[in-house]
Amino acid sequence: MTPANTQIALVFGTRPEVIKLAGLAHRLGPDAVLINTGQHWEDAMSGVFLRDLGVGRPHHDLGLGGRSRGEQIGAITSDLSRLLADLQPAAVVVQGDTNSALAGALAANAVEVPITHLEAGLRSFDRRMPEEHNRVVVDHLADLCLAPTEVSAANLRAEGIGSERIVVTGNTVVAAVRRLLPSPEERATLLASLNVESGRYVLATIHRPENTDGAALAAVLAALAAVPVPVILPLHPRTAARIAAASLAPLLEGLLVVDPLPYVSFLGLLAECGLAVSDSGGVQEEVTVLGRPVVVVRRSTERPEVQGTWAQLVEAGPEVTAAVAALWADLPSVHARLAALPSPYGDGTAEVQAVRAIRALVGGPTVPAPSA
Repeated sequence: MTPANTQIALVFGTRPEVIKLAGLAHRLGPDAVLINTGQHWEDAMSGVFLRDLGVGRPHHDLGLGGRSRGEQIGAITSDLSRLLADLQPAAVVVQGDTNSALAGALAANAVEVPITHLEAGLRSFDRRMPEEHNRVVVDHLADLCLAPTEVSAANLRAEGIGSERIVVTGNTVVAAVRRLLPSPEERATLLASLNVESGRYVLATIHRPENTDGAALAAVLAALAAVPVPVILPLHPRTAARIAAASLAPLLEGLLVVDPLPYVSFLGLLAECGLAVSDSGGVQEEVTVLGRPVVVVRRSTERPEVQGTWAQLVEAGPEVTAAVAALWADLPSVHARLAALPSPYGDGTAEVQAVRAIRALVGGPTVPAPSA
């Protein structure tokens, strides 16, 4: 039986969530209800991405950023529970492993609204990561787990989640990157504005607590400074605050530090770089579409599909510089090898497959079969 309310609530609060849910919002059309928790409250990390991705203003904005993890999860869960009780959507969709995703799932569960988890089944098997706890809880609450790969689906089944709750869709980031990548001419203009040449610079992003708390931040900045080619560093607000607090600004000398970039500009730089250095999960996915290698500055990763091909895992310190040097010595052949590999995250039809699965869950209208 088709529910009286066909609206689907999309809950988000961070840049990656906006990027990966935007395609679903477009395909759901007027049935999409956009709820921004405000987890990333700076406009450069949230609002600008909404505008760039054509999503527009959210229908509801909870404004709950700038809090500790526990306070934020509690506040979002409380406020969102009341909102969902009023809206009574056919389903709630959360994405990834953020505080917003966990709180969204808890709130939906509290008011008995079906939960869909986009990007389900990722596991680092590293309990030191708060995100690992978030993603595990969300998966076990979810009525529908949309896994990006067969590896992720196997993780879910190994934890006792039934196959009837799992659909392998690929990752919506593939379509997002293809849709939003600037043209070669636009990329050339972007590089000229930064006075760098295609393939002759490193693009770095550092923001995770394991790299911004304590001695690790100084170690990773020193490692980047030792790289003998230009290093572009879009400075995340958390990283900037930690640098200021620890008086590490001198370590930025020699790096090309820029403000957080619009997603389109970031993709342009990522497509033209020689290689990336990052602790971001999203970058590990994006390079598989763009054919670029990434040195991943982390103790563990929940994306084993990219290890040993597009990505190399190292810890903060001299290993970063050494890994960059090794890749740089053979960069043309590295680029050629990666260009020939298909992304493990699918053929770009994940958005359509996800919407089909969500509609099937709630008994709503179907959508056409996906095409590559």
